[in-house]
Amino acid sequence: MRLRLQQFRPRTGPHEHRVVQPRKPLRHTSLRAPEPIGLLLGDHDGLSRLAGLFSFAAYSRHTIVHVPLRDGLPPDEGVGTPVDLVLVHDTLGLRPSKWPELRRKLVNGTPLTVGTQEERTARDAAGWRERGRRADSRDELRHATHARTFFLFGDRELFAETATCLAHAAGWGPRRKGVAQGHSALMAALPTLVQEPGGGHPLEVLICFKPYPPYAHFRRPGR
Repeated sequence: MRLRLQQFRPRTGPHEHRVVQPRKPLRHTSLRAPEPIGLLLGDHDGLSRLAGLFSFAAYSRHTIVHVPLRDGLPPDEGVGTPVDLVLVHDTLGLRPSKWPELRRKLVNGTPLTVGTQEERTARDAAGWRERGRRADSRDELRHATHARTFFLFGDRELFAETATCLAHAAGWGPRRKGVAQGHSALMAALPTLVQEPGGGHPLEVLICFKPYPPYAHFRRPGR
């Protein structure tokens, strides 16, 4: 997949950061943080591009991927406050409290076009699933919500697995019954999120396909 991005090089003190955003917004995609259940709702274009962004993030250990979602077209279902999405490797050490300062400096970006390799992404996702079968597996997505932004901290294989989940939702969601009438279709969930201590309902983010209105424009594949 070819991704058209904007690249920024903001500085905080002596440190320079690399931040990328989609060049065009994902207008029909929205995200609500898990409280305890979050919802990622998107059409084919939005979920496909998110799959590409997760794949890019998987192999860009020194890059912060920022996906502005909170100011898109509001969906007609779901509850909670819309949030942006930030993908970052655990090893980069980004603190959510520092993000608002960085976000204010995302001006005068430069165009960037990158490609993703679906075969490599699928291979690394399979490696994550293989490790997940072991009883001692501790591979989980660390996460936080701050300043109307949902942060996911992971590694190459975790982000690759999420990319494959999103690609599946984008490809097979249009085939689900009811979507032509505007109903959303539950397709997957983000890989295991780190859970808060004390029990309670598990934290999760559901991935749903939903075409954008008016629904008369939408046709299921094969129709």
